[in-house]
Amino acid sequence: MSHHLSGPDGRSPRGDARLDLTDVYAFAVHGGRTVLIMNVHPDAPAKGAVFHPDAVYRLNIDTDGDHRADVAYSFVFSDPAAGPQTATVHRATGEQARAHQAGGKRLLGGVPVGLDVEPAVVVDHTYKFFAGLRGDPFFADLDGIAEGFQWTGVDWGADKNVLAIVLELDDEDVGTEGPFGVWARVSLHENGRLTSVDRGAHPSLIAYFAENDARDAYNAAEPADDLATYLAPFTAALQRTGGYDQASAERALRTVLPDVLRYDRTEPAAYPNGRTLTDDVTSARLAMVTGGKITTDHIPAHTDLLDGFPYLGNPHPAKRP
Repeated sequence: MSHHLSGPDGRSPRGDARLDLTDVYAFAVHGGRTVLIMNVHPDAPAKGAVFHPDAVYRLNIDTDGDHRADVAYSFVFSDPAAGPQTATVHRATGEQARAHQAGGKRLLGGVPVGLDVEPAVVVDHTYKFFAGLRGDPFFADLDGIAEGFQWTGVDWGADKNVLAIVLELDDEDVGTEGPFGVWARVSLHENGRLTSVDRGAHPSLIAYFAENDARDAYNAAEPADDLATYLAPFTAALQRTGGYDQASAERALRTVLPDVLRYDRTEPAAYPNGRTLTDDVTSARLAMVTGGKITTDHIPAHTDLLDGFPYLGNPHPAKRP
């Protein structure tokens, strides 16, 4: 699920921050181009400054509205014990896109992971790709939320870093007509099998709606099953927190279930139509879960974002112990 600390008990999946999906973004840039971003590792570079070498990081794209992947970009990373980490990028379509493995056509290989610099790789004048350490664009008064909406004025994400995967591609690669949907998934090779340990697109759903013991099941599930599985329990949760009746709670939840971020490029990107790096998703979710009683946490967007690729701000200095 797209939010910081996606696993049970307020931890990262498998207790490993490298496997923790934090946010998903989709927006347009000039020249008929689309940018897709998935960020992981909510406290990089602490607890590991590189991507997990046994994981498959994936951006799934639904072009026909059935909440199943029609195109998938998978990203796998070398073992840092063998030298500076590098990335390999695959593109799959059709049935291959619906498997969680890194399959399909290999687009890029041996791409350096950027921990201090930001190499942009262009292939056939089509793709730009970056993977590495960047400033976390997420902004929120998380301490204020935890203290019952007693605002502190402190932006939790102001000095945080993430490991970012940024892909800029031609619009044709995600379909040229109508909206598309995107979600991210992190899967881990363990015990001889590939297990999905985190997935999602819309911010903060698990934090507000999923019971602690249901998080592993949610992270392993498919978006196409979300309405059947989660509409009823999430509706009950929204009725408790926001004072909704059942019908209005279901209407509100259908904007985030299935957990696929829809983006119609004929309209400006602004969450929930895609998501830009400055969209105030925290306030949007607060308004949803409180039935409009609380509409902002008073934290503005970050100002260190870049105008060009890879768009995310430069990494913040590592904290001294």
